[in-house]
Amino acid sequence: MERRSWSFYALAAFFALFLLFLYGPTITIAILSFQGPEGGLTFPMRGVSLHWFRDLFEQQAVGDIWGAFRRSLVLGLMVMVATVVISVMGGLAFRKRFTGSGLVFYLIITSLVIPSILVSLGVGLIFSQSGLTVHWATSGFGAQLTWTLPFGLLIMFAIFNRFNPAYEEAARDQGATAWQTLWHVVIPIIAPSLIGVALFGFTLSYDEFARTLLTAGSYNTLPLEIYGMTTNVTTPVIFALGTLTTLFSFLVIGIFVLALAIAAKRRAKLLSDAGKGV
Repeated sequence: MERRSWSFYALAAFFALFLLFLYGPTITIAILSFQGPEGGLTFPMRGVSLHWFRDLFEQQAVGDIWGAFRRSLVLGLMVMVATVVISVMGGLAFRKRFTGSGLVFYLIITSLVIPSILVSLGVGLIFSQSGLTVHWATSGFGAQLTWTLPFGLLIMFAIFNRFNPAYEEAARDQGATAWQTLWHVVIPIIAPSLIGVALFGFTLSYDEFARTLLTAGSYNTLPLEIYGMTTNVTTPVIFALGTLTTLFSFLVIGIFVLALAIAAKRRAKLLSDAGKGV
């Protein structure tokens, strides 16, 4: 067996340090969340218990943790659906060149490089100056779409650039309408990519802070609530909240990965049947 060179072990050590740097803070928070009733915000730990997790589900003296969680969940789902639908529509539109398509493309990309806090300020001003209520479900929703849509559109542009139009032509030859072709042929084939866009939309919205800061109105989303807690909560309950939200994030990712695997399997079967002329 050929021995590995020293460079392999050096790169492996560097990668291990990178993982430690990436997940170390999360692991530290998780450990500190299991402190006893007399525990503080730093090491050394004072006992081990589930006290702060139980405390998290009791009435809190400050903040509205579970209300903020519900708002972030609903907002994330709203942004996810809008991102998927608009991205698919945009991807279909850009399959053919049209007047001003280049300008529209660069305008889409530009929103990614504009500082997020300026987007939040601008959207908040537009709503307030127009006499509209600044609210997490309206102005917050719009501000977050300026963050999620460019990612979704870029993914769809790449997918449709590689999409084989022969499948659509075959469906039309069989008498399918444009809507039937889209729903029964195009959507099932690009379904794995749509799940990826949905995951981008939800996760980017769920933990977005800057673009929601000045557009959420009187009610905080979860990132804003956690930020507020850092200034007035001096117990490990904030660590317990961080641990649970991290586990929730992993749960969401797991659900999307499972859906992606199912969609990829169905896509493979669909393409196999199409190749056989079924």
